Amino acid sequence: MPTLNHSWKENVYFVLVEPKESGNIGASARAIKNMGFTNLTLINPVPLQDEAYWMAWASKDVLEKAQIFRELDESLKDKALIIGTTRRRGAKRGAIIDVKDGVKRVYEVAQNNKVAILFGREDKGLFNEEVEKCGYLITIPTSLLQPSLNLAQAVLIVAYELMRCEELKDFHMNRQFYVSQTELDKLYERLFKLLKKIDYIPDNPDIEKRIINNFRHFFGRTGLTFWELKLLHGLCTHIEELIAKCQTNPKA
Repeated sequence: MPTLNHSWKENVYFVLVEPKESGNIGASARAIKNMGFTNLTLINPVPLQDEAYWMAWASKDVLEKAQIFRELDESLKDKALIIGTTRRRGAKRGAIIDVKDGVKRVYEVAQNNKVAILFGREDKGLFNEEVEKCGYLITIPTSLLQPSLNLAQAVLIVAYELMRCEELKDFHMNRQFYVSQTELDKLYERLFKLLKKIDYIPDNPDIEKRIINNFRHFFGRTGLTFWELKLLHGLCTHIEELIAKCQTNPKA
């Protein structure tokens, strides 16, 4: 079980997925430090050039201690909540919430748990398979004249709105410890196998994916406590035992 962190900001990780501009990485490091955060994670980034250090003025410590991963999944294993950022909408992208409301859940969960906020590529954003890992998405309202924000600008706005949550506290907070993404993935795998056994999921790859993604968005958005996880695994075990009994003795 995770332990209470003295500073909730230490539980927030700003994750840049395949950033292509070294300067944007440096500017993002400065942006999060401006708002009191220090955890920068880079997924398969471009090599850091001098420009990154110029843009990370007075924030080289954040840049130098940034965690670097080749694969996104590796960076998410210990996170209890994963959210993404987007300006694009669509049925396949799940719940999309205004940044001011979306960061409130981040602030709440980060009191006791690690949280990841994903930012996509400068030119293509987050791919659908990356969005599927998110409990929900947040979006920053912009003008139709130029709706696309620079990566570091988006990081700064999200970090600012998140910092403001601590000052405003104009919403009810529910402090809980939540299970990690690794534990959720184990549950998703078990649910998938169980639902296939009872023919709830048809032999249609598109429908299969949609059903599992709905579970991911639902549990990923709300989070699961350790007791709730144990309850769901217990329910799965009971159903599996009933299935085995029916297969052994169909008349029972």
